[in-house]
Order: sequence, then structure tokens, then C-alpha cells
Amino acid sequence: MPSLTDDAFLDATADRLAALPGVEAVTLGGSRAQGTHRPDSDWDMAIYYRGSFDPADLRAVGWEGEVCALGAWGGGVFNGGAWLTIDGRRVDVHYRDLDVVEHETAEAEAGRFRVEPLMFHLAGIPTYLVVAELAINRVLRGTLPRPAYPEALRRTAPAHWHGMAAATLAYAKAGHAPRAPSPRSRAPSPSPRRRRRTRCWRRAESGSPTRRASSNGRDWAKPTHSWRSWHRMVRRCPGRSPRPRGCSAVRWPRRRGGRRP
Repeated sequence: MPSLTDDAFLDATADRLAALPGVEAVTLGGSRAQGTHRPDSDWDMAIYYRGSFDPADLRAVGWEGEVCALGAWGGGVFNGGAWLTIDGRRVDVHYRDLDVVEHETAEAEAGRFRVEPLMFHLAGIPTYLVVAELAINRVLRGTLPRPAYPEALRRTAPAHWHGMAAATLAYAKAGHAPRAPSPRSRAPSPSPRRRRRTRCWRRAESGSPTRRASSNGRDWAKPTHSWRSWHRMVRRCPGRSPRPRGCSAVRWPRRRGGRRP
């Protein structure tokens, strides 16, 4: 159970992160920064460093969890981080290189960006994401710029994402949809013949009274054959009475007087 209040926990954690060598700023992001969090939401924090940062310094703090190396998350703007448990709370710490952030800010202001692959993000992440973090995250320690949304990016980004979505859907429609099985072929409704077979099989398996073939339809008896032979008979002669012609392999019980039905 947490021993500190949320405010005390945030202050203590921010102070400890800000004291790491090379760190110039610490921020809080995600739902905690926007005020839309739940009681069980995790804490998304980022450390902004200039030049170099050694994750071993973060590991040496002794917090429980996993500390990744720089570039372990694929490189690029998301160049690593840590998943920690601090005072009973789940905390994600992201590494942010200030030189990279400033470069991507200038690119976004010119309307340029890239889409980088990142695990769990099927469409990838745009490089202007680090610029958006500056605009909406809460700065806890240090000083960071607060950029507005670039007008040039407002013109170029929608066209890029719309083009990617349209191309993906067109490829799926042309290359995959024609060969995909229809819902009818995946789950066909049983035909009357199949339903009759199923009823006969269940009756024979349970040993329940089963109707015999007779002219007046009033003779009833339990079958003496196994359900396997019953099912084999029904498969050979679908839609017919339980003793159709041509199914002599099935043993039928004799009626009174020694006559077979």
C-alpha cells in the first residue's frame, strides 16, 4: 500500500529524478497530467537530458522494476525508458534527448515529420509526438518550452494520415477481402437433412425410444445397435425412415412373432 499521498509521492519522485546526472527537466504526462486519471492509473513521467544519460544511474536508485538502455525501444524519438514500482505505484519513465526534441520541434514548425515504428503502435508514431508532449505535459522540475501547434504541420499532417489510411484500406479491399470467407461459409446454418441426422444420433446415443419403420407408424422400440452403427446408417440413407432398404448392416430387434419390421 502507498505510504505517501499523491502530491508527496510526486514531489519526492520528481526530486529524485531531477538529481540524476545530465537531467535538466522532469515532466508528468498521460492521464495524470490531464486530470482524467482513475485511482489505479499509472504515472507517466519523462526525464529530459542534454548530451548523455546513463540508465545505470537510474537503476542505482534502487526502485523495483526494469530499466532499459538507451535505444532499447527502437531508437528514434522514443529512445528508451523504465517500468518501475515506486511506493506501490506503477511508474513509467521515458528518456527524452533535448537535442532531438529541439530538432523535431524545428521540423514540425516547417511541416515536416517522420513516422517511426514502435512496439504496440500498429500505425507507428510521428516524430512530432515529442513536440506535443511539450505542449500538454506538466513540467515538474526545470524549464521547457511550451510550443503551439505549428500551422505548417496543420496542413501536412492530415493529408499524410488520410493517404496512409486510404492506401491501407484499398490494399485490403483489393488483396484480402475477395479471398476472405464469408460469414455464411464460416458458420452455415444446418440443413433439414443435417438436423434429422443429429436427432437420430442423439436418440441412439442416449438409448431413448426411437421410431421404427412401419406402415401405420405406431410401433416404437429401443434400438439394440450402437450409436455408431446408427449414425452410419443415417449417413448412408439420409432423410429416410430408420430402417430403409439397403441398410441391412444394422441389426434390428425382432417384434413379437419372430418377424422383422
